[in-house]
Amino acid sequence: MEGIHAYRELLERAAEVSLGAEEARVLARMAVEDPEPAMEAAARVRDRTYGPRISYSRKVFIPLTRLCRDNCGYCTFAHPPRKGERAYLTPEEVLEIARDGAEAGCKEALFTLGDKPEKRYPEARRELREMGFETTVEYLAHCCGLVAEETGLLPHANPGVLSEEDVRLLRGVAVSQGIMLEEVSGRLLGRGMAHWASPDKVPERRLETLEAAGRLAVPFTTGLLVGIGESPEERVETLLAIREVHGRYGHIQECIVQNFRAKPGTRMQDAPEPSEKEMLAAIALARLILPPEVTVQAPPNLADGEAGYLRYIDAGINDWGGVSPVTPDHVNPERPWPHLEELERATGSRGYLLLERLAVHPRYALEAERWVDEALRPKVLAGMDAEGFARVESWAPGKDEPVPGRTLEEMRGRRPSRMRPEFVAALAGAGERDLDEEEVALLFTARGRELAELCRVADELRREVNGDVVTYVVNRNINYTNQCYFRCRFCAFSKGPKSLNLRGEPYLMDPGEVARRAREAWERGATEVTMVGGIHGRFTGQNYLDYLRAVKDEVPGMHVHAFTPLEVWQGAHTLGIPVDEFLVRLKEAGLATLPGTAAEILDDEIRRIICPDKINTAQWAEVMRKAHAIGLRSTSTIMFGHVDGPVNWARHLLVLREIQAETGGFTEFIPLPFVHMATPLFLQGRSRRGPAFAETVKMHAVGRIALHGYIDNVQVSWVKLGVEGAKACLEAGCNDLGGTLMNESISRSAGASHGQEMLPEEMERMIREIGRIPRQRNTLYGEPERHVKAS
Repeated sequence: MEGIHAYRELLERAAEVSLGAEEARVLARMAVEDPEPAMEAAARVRDRTYGPRISYSRKVFIPLTRLCRDNCGYCTFAHPPRKGERAYLTPEEVLEIARDGAEAGCKEALFTLGDKPEKRYPEARRELREMGFETTVEYLAHCCGLVAEETGLLPHANPGVLSEEDVRLLRGVAVSQGIMLEEVSGRLLGRGMAHWASPDKVPERRLETLEAAGRLAVPFTTGLLVGIGESPEERVETLLAIREVHGRYGHIQECIVQNFRAKPGTRMQDAPEPSEKEMLAAIALARLILPPEVTVQAPPNLADGEAGYLRYIDAGINDWGGVSPVTPDHVNPERPWPHLEELERATGSRGYLLLERLAVHPRYALEAERWVDEALRPKVLAGMDAEGFARVESWAPGKDEPVPGRTLEEMRGRRPSRMRPEFVAALAGAGERDLDEEEVALLFTARGRELAELCRVADELRREVNGDVVTYVVNRNINYTNQCYFRCRFCAFSKGPKSLNLRGEPYLMDPGEVARRAREAWERGATEVTMVGGIHGRFTGQNYLDYLRAVKDEVPGMHVHAFTPLEVWQGAHTLGIPVDEFLVRLKEAGLATLPGTAAEILDDEIRRIICPDKINTAQWAEVMRKAHAIGLRSTSTIMFGHVDGPVNWARHLLVLREIQAETGGFTEFIPLPFVHMATPLFLQGRSRRGPAFAETVKMHAVGRIALHGYIDNVQVSWVKLGVEGAKACLEAGCNDLGGTLMNESISRSAGASHGQEMLPEEMERMIREIGRIPRQRNTLYGEPERHVKAS
């Protein structure tokens, strides 16, 4: 009993603090005898850090060369030169394998190869010289660059011991690198042992590679090989060495815990393989000894079937490593990968979601400025979602692509998984209290069952506030100029001396043309015109007053919804008057409400990147407060999915909630997903490809929850999402479809494919198709003064 008590105490300490070396050795001996308590403790640490998620990388394996100067006693990958065989794959062969992988949906190209074969074999030296290279690493770097450029796959390089110069060379062409530390025991270098006659398995040399990668900020993979003659205490020494180097640089993205498999034809063909107990204890120890942010991985194909690798989940792994739909595990070719469908089903049977990641793990992808070379950064950003996982859909806002069926299944509860206790607590507060920033950000990370529950709660709140009515307004957008002297990097609409030469020619409408379009809209039944545009270099506040008067003179009954806080701020500044005085003038000239755009993300950390010369968060909020104070109501928006993420979104929603609590002036909340295709931010390789579809749904649902009791209406933009995307958001808390528009230029300038107009009868048909009740409204959500009947 005393021993069990000591074991439990050690496990409790390991789950909270870093164990010392002697404590870790004691824990190792106890865990090998009885791994179950250690597994339970490790699983708790994993769940607390990663939630109900287990990741993997869909990769293609490229065996650049099978020559190696080492003689490891367990390896069948490496072999001496063979007559009639090339020493290296050619660039064409490399690209053929990579293209097959890309067509199968792979995101990673894992280059496997022997260590410095040119130092042992003249055939390798000769072949390298014929191709124009001195070393294997130089050729590897060339092939990594080819694959990244030609196929879009992200290379991961695993070439063995490297100098700092080698690591630096590969950093420019591979998003991550790796070397299995295997074991730090020099004892295994002895005659007849696993690493005998293998100069690159000297532990100090391998640790030097880890150190060099840390100094150069390379996301790095390492690990231990279990069962090659080491003791449990020596396994602990290996884990402690990994922990120590990670503590200096923070660059160890994953630790692989791999079991030795005896292979015919090797020195160790008759050596005993590690037992399941040993393997489970090693996994649990890795999770308990290493810092929580270091991913612990174990290859599923090296376990004894599904029952075997499911036990790895019980022991604390949070990653399966690389799984390939097109190439075998070249190091263990006798052990085929489980089919991805099988792996997902098996993972789900334990209550975990299987999530695809990139070759660079999420934590490092989210900090790509630090961890990824500038040349590769655009590929990482374009390939990831807001949490740093792989973006697995071709759908993007504005594209004419089907809505991802997988997300719809998830929304409707068809991907069951555990829910995090903290998520359950936050969701339980929805509608009962104001959620804080951390809770709102947490809701944005919902996946699997959490996403289904998020949508359900949001839709219940929608029904409580709005019933089953879905509203829309008959309106027309008038974008009076596309010339702008601001440098918003997310905008493909503006043309001017500081914008890229993108779509269309510069134009500027005079007040007469704006009035003519307003009259045309009135005659077609519109009750509102929305007027927004670029900030022309010659504009003053008088231009905005002239537009208003022209419209009101032409169509006195038209509701004019116009001018963002940026235009108001600029107009007041150019006239040399305070903002509140200019707002009074605008109201007197006929302004009825303001659009809440120019908000983008109300977090100055993000604004400094996407719109550095625009008004800041405080200035945007000041305009809104002053507008509301004189009786001008406004919409509120968020433009998301570029360089932002859950925390930034949460901050934005809380700014809106704070203003609304003071003024009550917002009529609705409108999420506007970033349409990336033709924007400077994306074309310069500095943003993601807009939000993923699930992120778009979550923005509407979380908006409904976070703003409940403050803003009653949540609108979905059919222009950005298309009809089917809009329908999905109507199931996740939305109650409004916005306007029929008649003209819409801003999204289309960015590359959106959806139409410029949706007729009222089309709106109503769409609403009825999902069992809701359509109702035409005016801008302020009342009955329109004039009604357009749907046929």
